[in-house]
Amino acid sequence: MILATEPSLSDVYSVVEEVWTTFLGPDEPIYPAGAEQVPAELGGYDAAITVTGAWQAVVLVSLPVPLAEAITRAMLGMDDEEALAGDDLTDALGELVNVIGGNVKSLMAGPSKLSLPLVARGPMSSSSSLVEACRLDLGWRGHVLTVIVSVPANPTSEDPS
Repeated sequence: MILATEPSLSDVYSVVEEVWTTFLGPDEPIYPAGAEQVPAELGGYDAAITVTGAWQAVVLVSLPVPLAEAITRAMLGMDDEEALAGDDLTDALGELVNVIGGNVKSLMAGPSKLSLPLVARGPMSSSSSLVEACRLDLGWRGHVLTVIVSVPANPTSEDPS
């Protein structure tokens, strides 16, 4: 039996779609972004979580500021005009990537565990030891978000000696 070392694109899309519907409701589903929508606006937020153990990966969600704010307001049940408190955005995006990462992790061989989520304004740099295994460019409310699953370029293997 051969075990997959990377999640499939369709599995990751299903995970993100389910998490999206759970957190933000079924009224405004995410959709695959058309080529005319990519790349997303610059200067947004990145939220990442690391998976370690039998399967290793980094799950990254990258999104523009207006989308990050809209997601936060929707998750917190706020009106579009309400001001966000200091940590609202960080907490909401951290929870979003945590649940997406946990669901992606559950697709793979285990046992593995999640790190705490990290949320940053602007792009996070990726380790050169990682390669992009799966990338989704998705649309919501006229903006594009990207979900990337990266895995080690050279997965650890048992020492043959």
